[in-house]
Amino acid sequence: MDLKEWFASRQKRRDNPEVKQPLTTEEYCALWTQCFQCRELLYTRDLRGNLFVCPKCQYHFRISALDRIEQMVDEESFQELDAGLCSADPLQFVDTDPYPKRQEEATRKSGLKEAVVTGVGKILGRTAAIGVMDFGHFGGSMGSVVGEKVARLIEHAQKNKLPLIIISSSGGARMQEGILSLMQMAKTSSVLKSFSDAGLLYISVLTEPTYGGVTASFAMLGDLIIAEPGARIGFAGRRVIEQTIRQKLPADFQTAEYLFKHGQVDMVVERVKLAEVLAHLIDFHSGKRGDKVQTTQASGVKTSASRA
Repeated sequence: MDLKEWFASRQKRRDNPEVKQPLTTEEYCALWTQCFQCRELLYTRDLRGNLFVCPKCQYHFRISALDRIEQMVDEESFQELDAGLCSADPLQFVDTDPYPKRQEEATRKSGLKEAVVTGVGKILGRTAAIGVMDFGHFGGSMGSVVGEKVARLIEHAQKNKLPLIIISSSGGARMQEGILSLMQMAKTSSVLKSFSDAGLLYISVLTEPTYGGVTASFAMLGDLIIAEPGARIGFAGRRVIEQTIRQKLPADFQTAEYLFKHGQVDMVVERVKLAEVLAHLIDFHSGKRGDKVQTTQASGVKTSASRA
């Protein structure tokens, strides 16, 4: 086949939708995902069906806020709150790019206006106020809008006497908003104190990764703190700590399992079990102590009791 015939055949396939088109490079790459931990090449459709958990080594991939809601919340039960809030540029911050341009790029990549999605939904039939952070939007950083949305969610949960669940995934405070981002630590912590005084349940779920100002505020203030297997959790990063104390840290330092061993988290729960465990904890707190509550020490769930 000469070049003219080859171009003609390509044009024929392009013009005829019934003829199967060859995959583009992007489409081909989207079919496969390589595990970060074991380097296994996984079929993306099967990985999605397994809730983005590697079937070979059980590595829990980072997932978006929308994927998390789809996995955890009952179908068509989630009602978003404060969807229109978006950050301003109070400091007119510019590094290599102006802050508004960075916001636009983050929105283009994540499909979200901000790094947290908040709302009310049902988890296996139990109504709860739910906040889900998205590391894919600006590294899940906490700016003034993230803090405001979290604070409003807590106030909504308190007003309506709902259990509160916040799933964190963040690199910390957003440097482009300076002191305004750091103020969100105090604001969210203060609102959580009122929520706690009202005797309501707050469950904090820590996922890969949770660092900085989020860890130093609402992420570690839960009545119950749950972590996903392998999630890295801390304030400063490993390298910064090693350079500061001039000592080599353990290989598993700042992992969910390390924090569980040292009593800083209450449970390590596999993603496939998370919705079930949350529903059982909500029932337990509300006094509905059925037999199923006892299953929280089943395979895939490590609890404080099992540690003891």
